[in-house]
Amino acid sequence: MNARFTPALFAHAEAVLGQLLRFEYPADAVVSRYFRDHHQLGHADRAFVAETVFAVLRRGRSIEARCAGRLSDRARLLVALAVVRGWSQRELAPVLKASEVDWLAAAKAMAEEDFRPAVRCDLPDWLYGVLEVQFGADEVLRLAAALNQPAPLDLRVNTLKTNREAVLAQFAAEGIAAVAGSLSPLAIRLRDKPALARHPLFLAGAFEVQDEGSQLLGYLMEPRRGEMVVDFCAGAGGKTLLLGALMRNTGRLYAYDVSDKRLARLKPRLARSGLSNVHPVRIEHERDTRIKRLAGKVDRVLVDAPCSGLGTLRRNPDLKWRQGEDSVAELAVKQAAILEAAARLVRPGGRVVYATCSLLTAENEAVVDAFLAGHPDFRPAPAAEVLARHGIAVDGDFLRLLPHRQNTDGFFAAVLDKKT
Repeated sequence: MNARFTPALFAHAEAVLGQLLRFEYPADAVVSRYFRDHHQLGHADRAFVAETVFAVLRRGRSIEARCAGRLSDRARLLVALAVVRGWSQRELAPVLKASEVDWLAAAKAMAEEDFRPAVRCDLPDWLYGVLEVQFGADEVLRLAAALNQPAPLDLRVNTLKTNREAVLAQFAAEGIAAVAGSLSPLAIRLRDKPALARHPLFLAGAFEVQDEGSQLLGYLMEPRRGEMVVDFCAGAGGKTLLLGALMRNTGRLYAYDVSDKRLARLKPRLARSGLSNVHPVRIEHERDTRIKRLAGKVDRVLVDAPCSGLGTLRRNPDLKWRQGEDSVAELAVKQAAILEAAARLVRPGGRVVYATCSLLTAENEAVVDAFLAGHPDFRPAPAAEVLARHGIAVDGDFLRLLPHRQNTDGFFAAVLDKKT
């Protein structure tokens, strides 16, 4: 059901956008807090507000170019509705002033091809410059177009509870449009974004929300029954749960993170999952003594390193305005230190998988190349060969997923095996 468009609803969008454009907090947190404070807004109203303000975050530079000097939150929203969401002036009539009619028509008529490449791509100049060097101007246009679209909703089936065919069959019976993922054997992609938090299968632990690209990290790890495995930067535990299921709930799986809050979010997910082999551990930093005790004893370590998150711009468009060259350089230093610490845990013959959801070579290949240069006892295993063993077809020695190629978030991963 569509929201009824009123001046009051537009005012809510304007209020949210004003908070977002300060870039003090992550966009999803700002929107969630606003909705908690304005609980009278129904589902359709919330959808309108969220979609419209996120359109401004995604298309900020081209929207500002079209505003032609009228750089107010109101102007940005009107252009977003008219250009990005395709609303007519008739649909905008409840809020559009007579003095804005000609201005908005002119804004809509501007040719995107006339904008500078970085503006056309809706990227900050520094980021456009880096991506152009990496991918070339033509591919950056395609990449940016994909990053400026909302992400689909992907699920991962919990094989300890069910299988993909059973979940798809139940969804079909309920009229929920869904298809099997094209890469991960566990992935389901939904056509829409239904509310699933109270769905019986979700409550029973039959599936979790997880981008299909992220699911491939579990298959790169190839954990076996009875092994000792560490998820070094576990966060809220999405990949921890995947690893536990691939281990068939055997062995020991340590979930390390520096944040109590993130590990707290793992607890209800863990309870639903049916896993009993997971041991969440809060650490102070990558040199924590609790980590050092496992030195040389661990079979496999996943390092899903803290990163710029620029591969997730479909979900988190504010990150391109919150990150900069300095913050990326700082992250690369931290990533190198974390990979170094994680590698110390691995026994001879063991494996480290280093991964980020960044698009940038500085956080990906450069970190791995520097690590390998200083650690002749590790060698890279071709990601394509590892995934082929599980029926997953990708190219390359490193895993690199991109939204305009695979329709996933942007992901990078390297498989690093320790020599025996």
